[in-house]
Amino acid sequence: MTFETTRRQIRASVLAAAGLAALALPAAAADLPKVAIVATGGTIAMKLDPATQAPVPALSGEDLVAAVPKLKEIASVAVTEFSNIPSDYMGPDRWPDLARRVEAVLADPEVKGAVVLHGTDTLDQTAYFLDLTLKSDKPVVLVGAQRNASDHDADGPRNLLNAVRQILAEGAGGMGVTVTLNHRINAAREVRKTHTSNVETFESGDAGILGYVDEDRVVFSRKSLRRQTLPLPDRMPRVDLVAMYAGADGSQVRHAAESGAEAIVVEAYGWGNVNAPMHDAIKAAVERGVPVIVATKVYDGRALPVYGFKGGGSTLKKAGAVFAGDLTPDKARILALIALPGTKDAAALQALFDK
Repeated sequence: MTFETTRRQIRASVLAAAGLAALALPAAAADLPKVAIVATGGTIAMKLDPATQAPVPALSGEDLVAAVPKLKEIASVAVTEFSNIPSDYMGPDRWPDLARRVEAVLADPEVKGAVVLHGTDTLDQTAYFLDLTLKSDKPVVLVGAQRNASDHDADGPRNLLNAVRQILAEGAGGMGVTVTLNHRINAAREVRKTHTSNVETFESGDAGILGYVDEDRVVFSRKSLRRQTLPLPDRMPRVDLVAMYAGADGSQVRHAAESGAEAIVVEAYGWGNVNAPMHDAIKAAVERGVPVIVATKVYDGRALPVYGFKGGGSTLKKAGAVFAGDLTPDKARILALIALPGTKDAAALQALFDK
């Protein structure tokens, strides 16, 4: 047995033990598992502009990979530059193309999975869109950063390394699209951003995390049982999001219905409650043929048709509204975006939200 054979055997056993980066040995790129990285921009790719001293897009995906030398020890990385934008610019006009791009890189039989680099403001929304539309069972991990690359303690490099380790870990397939920051693995459907600046920002509320990328290995604790996959539609319909607030008069709902929205998501209070003027506006929209989906702005719990006062969830259901369950208003809109080209039937839509 040659030294080279021994080295490769050791390295293979290390990678099999859930991506143990700290013990991985240098190897030729051809010996390493292949991981795709799709760069879209975000704070992870930003640095301070010398003139304004404010973070702006500056780094490519290749730059970000080069800043994490340990990646070369565990994977052969292939970078795709999709965009370099703040995630506030990401939305329905780009999501279908991103889904097709990720699906294309996963089609390579040598690719073990894909990391999508993304800003944190809409990261959970993009993750859910991909989770609903990607057909591949290979792991897809979305990562970003709360601190830009100019910060002395930038969190982007660690998050990128952990994402690749997760993809190479035993049991990583079949978990759906995940959001993995600050070592914690969250399911795309359940995760949301909860803090503007803290690195521990992505949480999954009642559902809890899927696992943890630890120093020695990746530990998976559970799988999400609420996943579903829908065909990627040929077009993205217009779905408006309207918030309930104290004193709302329903004019925003009426405007959305009358100006071309194909569905409306209402960010309601509590179990899914609004006031009387909003009730009347929602009822009128449904009668006009515009589906209305009621979600709750409360972080944990579900939107349910419980209360019987005018504007309570029970009266909204009688008016024909659909209830989003535990989906956030943003994610309720995403499910509607994908479902609406296929149906506007309230019962069919409710069945999708109940899955």
